[in-house]
Amino acid sequence: MDDLTIYTSPEEEELTAKKAELETLESELAENELKLTTFQAELHSFEQQYLGLIGSRYTELERIEAQITEYMDYLESSRNFKPSDGLKKLYREVAKRVHPDLATDEVERAKRQNLMAAANQAYEEGDEQRLREILASWESDPHSVQGEGVAAELIRVIRQIAQCRSRLVAIHRDMAELRQTELFELMEQVEQARQSGQDLLTEMAKHLDEQIAEAQERLQDLKEQLGV
Repeated sequence: MDDLTIYTSPEEEELTAKKAELETLESELAENELKLTTFQAELHSFEQQYLGLIGSRYTELERIEAQITEYMDYLESSRNFKPSDGLKKLYREVAKRVHPDLATDEVERAKRQNLMAAANQAYEEGDEQRLREILASWESDPHSVQGEGVAAELIRVIRQIAQCRSRLVAIHRDMAELRQTELFELMEQVEQARQSGQDLLTEMAKHLDEQIAEAQERLQDLKEQLGV
């Protein structure tokens, strides 16, 4: 009997190649996600140590004031809400593409519901850019591709590859931005001091205590001068 030759279409060959590329990218992405998460955890741990010794009360006050400002801004924007024609058009387009009622299964419905909730908030805040981002996110999502077969799966895999590459770029950007923060610079200084046998944070706390004591003395002197 003659050997049977199994025909493989160009689309199937491309799909096989893209799947292999996606697998490599997913491994690279997982490794980079781990690096970013570890780095963020180290920064967060140092931040907690720093705040515990030096800045916890100031940080809490700033947090509350920021929340108050945010709510006041929100209330003010709600009173003056006058959506532009462009905002309305964008919202209609998002609703037409993303609405949960268009879902074909529960997983897709949950994803659509989250996107619509974000779209509703963006609309209330008059944020056209955010609506554009939501629309672009959905249009590039592999789950938005309908149909079965090699062609549909190929498109989904290509979109997954694009998402992996986009996330890798974002991770590298986030790592670079974190290294530019004052918190990271301080953590580096503290680590360098530790290697030299110096406890920089404790020294900073002691120096702050001295400044507080001096300020209290000046305040007391003023009270005595005024007879308070």
